[in-house]
Amino acid sequence: MSITNAPNTTTPVTSTRRVLIIGASRGLGLALAEEWARHGWHVTATQRNSDAAGLRDLAARYLKIIEIETVDVTVPTQIAALHDRLAPGTFDLLFVNAGVANQPATTVGATSTDEFVRVMVTNALGPMRVIEALDDLVTPSGTIAVMSSGQGSVANNEGGGHEVYRGSKAALNTFMRSYAARHRDEQRNFVLMAPGWVKTDLGGPDARLSIEDSIPNVVTTLDALQHKPGLHYVDYLGRTVPW
Repeated sequence: MSITNAPNTTTPVTSTRRVLIIGASRGLGLALAEEWARHGWHVTATQRNSDAAGLRDLAARYLKIIEIETVDVTVPTQIAALHDRLAPGTFDLLFVNAGVANQPATTVGATSTDEFVRVMVTNALGPMRVIEALDDLVTPSGTIAVMSSGQGSVANNEGGGHEVYRGSKAALNTFMRSYAARHRDEQRNFVLMAPGWVKTDLGGPDARLSIEDSIPNVVTTLDALQHKPGLHYVDYLGRTVPW
């Protein structure tokens, strides 16, 4: 699912469904934007800064279907400003994909405070701030999803490694579980998505899956979970991931 330099084309909108993707400048987020656009969804995709050439090229190929916004999930004032720009519009799906990794072999005890804070704020606190700030833009029966990871599973952690990243995703899962508990009476569904180990800048070249293996299945799984209220921790094939 590579982004090409094809001429600008206008793709007719075939669906009234709207998705907001937070963190779509590259990798899985960019592939998600393309997949939903191919299905005719109206896509609002965010970049952290204006250097996201791949996202700009994709938006040029899907004129009037993909719109680009800018937000850094680690800056609360930018999240609030994004809300003000998007309101009073609504979305059928909010997907928070923003995230970072660190050196996988570094133990938590050997991690600097600055690096620990960077990963935890970007991967856990930032996404939850986005959800808390933007949830009123999601339709009452819509979906709120975050890009988690199989490495966020405490039960499945038998090999160690990636300690700070694992911890950040486990924290994100716990925070989403608390959020879902506070919103248990709603008809929305909440999804923690484990996309698999995918060949991206973050996943690395040795990853087991290609983007084409993962992302179409992520979209299919999210579609299958519509109108199923509650919290779902699942992988890209729709299989439940143990906590």
